Amino acid sequence: MDIEIDPLSPVPLYQQLRDRIVEGIGRGDLTRGDALASVRQVAGQFGINPATVAKAYDQLRAEGLVASNAKSGTFVTVDRDTAVPSEQFTEGLRERLLTLLAEGRAHGLSDAALRHLCDQTVAGLAGARR
Repeated sequence: MDIEIDPLSPVPLYQQLRDRIVEGIGRGDLTRGDALASVRQVAGQFGINPATVAKAYDQLRAEGLVASNAKSGTFVTVDRDTAVPSEQFTEGLRERLLTLLAEGRAHGLSDAALRHLCDQTVAGLAGARR
């Protein structure tokens, strides 16, 4: 999976890495058992501090999306088609969506425009598969 990060973005690099990996899982580009590049490889690829990559991987581990061990490295532990979301996760997602949708409204987007954006985004996730 190709990952792109923007060093000029106000979003921290570790968050950008975490987000791109989550998006890869959500699109189905990364599935259960797929190995992620090592911390050193990713750091070298982007010319960033290995601690930045480790922070992204730590966050993904805490979210239960990846696991690591000395023999296998870091690998994806979930499959978008079989994962069962917890009630706690679903509630947290609803709260984040509420904030994003309210932000869209605050910037003048209509309900129809917000629904259209949501539909396009979900369709984009469904479109990519191996």
